[in-house]
Amino acid sequence: MAYRLEGRILEVCDCNVLCPCWIGEDPDNGTCDAVVAYHIDAGTVDGVDVSGRTFASVTHIPGNIFQGDWKVAAFVDDGATPEQQEAMLNVFTGKLGGPLEDFARLIGEVVSVERAPITFTVEKGKGSLRVGSGPAPVVEADMDSYVGATEKPTTLQETVFSTIPGSPAYVSKAAKYQRNSSSYGLKDMDISNNNAIQGHFSFEAA
Repeated sequence: MAYRLEGRILEVCDCNVLCPCWIGEDPDNGTCDAVVAYHIDAGTVDGVDVSGRTFASVTHIPGNIFQGDWKVAAFVDDGATPEQQEAMLNVFTGKLGGPLEDFARLIGEVVSVERAPITFTVEKGKGSLRVGSGPAPVVEADMDSYVGATEKPTTLQETVFSTIPGSPAYVSKAAKYQRNSSSYGLKDMDISNNNAIQGHFSFEAA
């Protein structure tokens, strides 16, 4: 089997809540500047155990989500071995097929691939993501999921676009979204009360 991955996702962008990209509409600002991070709780890629590792992408989407031509800076957490890094990049760039291949086809340019400290935490619906170190990391975001009348997370399902195909997404709001990414040719961000998504994923390819 090429890969089998299970884990959690944190995603934030500069669209309003809810992000129209998930239903195939144009982003609120005409473009979308997002961060997506996948934390692998358990998984293997071509026999390489990648459990506990995190992959993040800082992305500029120039128009409608399906237009493609995304510009991406990719980050692998600095705890990964060289073998784990190669395995994760092969998955998330679509080289190994499966559910992530269609997602990767939307990328037009990968401007950089780097190792960086990545902090990824979720506790009772509160998510926190940090990529990079020092007083000005590449990404800092805090988010909290919405809950319904039954006190369960508000979910999106059967959407035309998803970063976690096959799984419900928990609708969230980011109290903080800071992005220091101009050195990669990507827009800096310092906003709040914008769209965020949380969820679980299970990806598999033979």
